[in-house]
Amino acid sequence: MSDAYEIRTDLADMDLDLVHEWLSTDACWSLGRTREAVGTAAEHSLNFGAFAGDGRQVAYARVVTDHANFAWLCDVYVDRDHRGRGLGTRLVATVTETLDPLGIRRILLATRDAHEVYAGFGFEPLPDPTMWMIRTPPAT
Repeated sequence: MSDAYEIRTDLADMDLDLVHEWLSTDACWSLGRTREAVGTAAEHSLNFGAFAGDGRQVAYARVVTDHANFAWLCDVYVDRDHRGRGLGTRLVATVTETLDPLGIRRILLATRDAHEVYAGFGFEPLPDPTMWMIRTPPAT
């Protein structure tokens, strides 16, 4: 049950070594991400962590935002031993409850397999994906 977990947003509470392990070894979108990149990203983002009763971090989500117009929900990860308990849903609920009062008009995310989870919070496919573009810098 997800009630047994506490959601925290203070960067100092985040176990970034553990987050790095999750993202760099088990999250398909960030395999190989460096510890430095995880730390820098966290420092410049809103961070959401779920913590078990023993204080251990068991989930993470990050939001890149200007706090006024735009936000990108990313790096949502739940430890494999804690999946299936509604924790990811609770984490996303906390994210949306935090962002909604800011009046942000556009919150984006990308997912391969959790469309139903995010749809429950009002996320939907881009209305006109042909207007969006992406830039991938050349390899160094």
